[in-house]
Amino acid sequence: MMFSGEPKVDCHLHVFDPERFPYQADSFYKPAAQEKASPAQLNFLMDAYGVRHALLVQPNSGYNEDNRCLLDTIARSQGRLKGMAVVANTVSRSELEALKAQGIVGVAINPALYGTEHYTGIGQLLERLADLDLIAQVQVKEDQLLDLLPMLKASGCRLVFDHCGRPDINAGIGQAGFQALLELGRGGRSCVKLSGYAKFSQKSFPYDDVWPYVAELASAFTLDACVWASDWPFLRAPERIDYGVLLSLVNTLFPVEEDRRKLMWETPRVWFGFE
Repeated sequence: MMFSGEPKVDCHLHVFDPERFPYQADSFYKPAAQEKASPAQLNFLMDAYGVRHALLVQPNSGYNEDNRCLLDTIARSQGRLKGMAVVANTVSRSELEALKAQGIVGVAINPALYGTEHYTGIGQLLERLADLDLIAQVQVKEDQLLDLLPMLKASGCRLVFDHCGRPDINAGIGQAGFQALLELGRGGRSCVKLSGYAKFSQKSFPYDDVWPYVAELASAFTLDACVWASDWPFLRAPERIDYGVLLSLVNTLFPVEEDRRKLMWETPRVWFGFE
């Protein structure tokens, strides 16, 4: 089991600190109890499992476009953390520049939550991201990618796809949305997070129905454009998920140490700029 021995970066986590940064009143979901995850808890987690760096993702749950908790956590991390912000589709260049100066490496775009129509007019946002060398991090599910594909291809910005593209397991490897994601992987300029299995698997751990999808993504993107992530603290999970058990699954899927080093350490450092 791989814990502290091999260097690693976790490329998708969230922080929730409602005592210091209250949730937004209009948030569609407010994490509570064991779903809350303070910056202090994040530090303990990273130290316990030998995670040297992490990419924090601004959660739509709780905070929406209020990035204060995210930015405060990054500022206190002494370089261990970087972040993906959530912004309005009409965000200005100067606002993006200010976020970049505070450790933000990209913007999260979430059709899986808001639908694709919410993002049909983000051409100018994508242009600004490309101009500032910021990433568009996209979370789609099933065949949603097809609606956004022309705009994403034309954008010129680097793309990162969350949670294996969240395919429909019942539709098989050949489903159009997943094939489009593989095509993007073969074309370069895109990266995929091998993560979030519980979001689309129809089985309990070890989620072996998703393994063929992981293998296809690793082949199409290559490990130069695949990164690992936990999705801690596992909001709205269908059952208990344990961080250490997820790490053990990496050994199963990638038994070669050199492959794990690429996936867990070398590639995320290149993509997200960790020293």
